[in-house]
Amino acid sequence: MKGTVGELGEFGLIKELTSRLTSTPAVRLGPGDDAAVVAAPDRRVVASTDILLEGRHFRRDWSTAYDVGRKAAAQNLADIAAMGAVPTAILLGLVVPAELPVSWPTELMDGLRDECQVAGAAVVGGDVVRGDTITVSITALGDLRNHEPVTRAGAQPGDVVAVTGWLGWSAAGHAVLSRGFRSPRAFVEAHRRPEPPYHAGPAAAGLGATSMTDVSDGLIADLGHIAEASKVRIDIRSGDVDVPSQMNDIGQAVGVDPLQWVLNGGEDHAIVATFPQDVKLPARWKVIGEVLNPSAQPQVTVDGAPWTSKGWDHFGENGGGDS
Repeated sequence: MKGTVGELGEFGLIKELTSRLTSTPAVRLGPGDDAAVVAAPDRRVVASTDILLEGRHFRRDWSTAYDVGRKAAAQNLADIAAMGAVPTAILLGLVVPAELPVSWPTELMDGLRDECQVAGAAVVGGDVVRGDTITVSITALGDLRNHEPVTRAGAQPGDVVAVTGWLGWSAAGHAVLSRGFRSPRAFVEAHRRPEPPYHAGPAAAGLGATSMTDVSDGLIADLGHIAEASKVRIDIRSGDVDVPSQMNDIGQAVGVDPLQWVLNGGEDHAIVATFPQDVKLPARWKVIGEVLNPSAQPQVTVDGAPWTSKGWDHFGENGGGDS
């Protein structure tokens, strides 16, 4: 679509964006009124919100607007799944400059819509505001379907630690892009468009997961949240964590131990959970460690020793996203 956001105007832009949306049976009233109405049969709504800022979380020379839409939806819907809930809807808050081509927000909306369809959810409303820096804010909603939420606080000594989804792929893709390359494509695409295993969260709740989170800030960092909330020690066996051969090749090319990406890289949105030892896990789950009593304070260790490298931190020097 030709023209700029400023030329189209706020209401014209809203009309254009909402015309691209699809719905689901959970949406009783979609965009167009003061607020949306989404069914919540469980009478408990799981909610999460996150923000993507241009230059901090994405770059337009690395990612298309469609990529950013897929990523923005994925990282929020993964939070819902990691609580053991089924994603139902998202709301969009969008800040864009007036001179931005209209094609950018419309392609963003296409990405949001398509990622929602993967998770079984829908875009149900939002707001657009003029500003100097593109900012994408998403609020995601979900339904527990009569399960109790799986929090970070339930891990028990003796539980196993298991993960499903990719680890380190986004970080490896970021390393490739940072050096001006666009291949191996699988890792670059993993950075641009994460693929969370949405189905695994509610399934894990049904299997009796005692704690759970998605891996947004890095495996060690996110397991650290579980260790702290549950007052336990978590030990990861590095030999049980998958490091693909192609990731090893990238690591050799850029001088990085790929295990750093697997243990510290964020934005893959894999799901990691703890389960009682006697739970028979489906093949898609890989056991990578165990929950122990803390010897001193809650922490995460790797092969029995502290792991000092840090994961993603929005306010730290190691935080990078696409910037």
